[in-house]
Amino acid sequence: MITLTRLDQRVMVINAELIKMIESTPDTIVTLVNGDTVIVRESMEEVVRRAIDYARQIRAFNVV
Repeated sequence: MITLTRLDQRVMVINAELIKMIESTPDTIVTLVNGDTVIVRESMEEVVRRAIDYARQIRAFNVV
């Protein structure tokens, strides 16, 4: 899950694994696999960075 901010400053959490596409038009539009779209304040690069960080965290291989 990643935290993003809507244009009206409301904070939301979305499942990064459900992101289908991210556009910059110049607003950042996140499209999910079910077709829902969300416009967020973060840049396209920031959304991608957060999604990658999330994927790394859940797939981390920790040797004890």
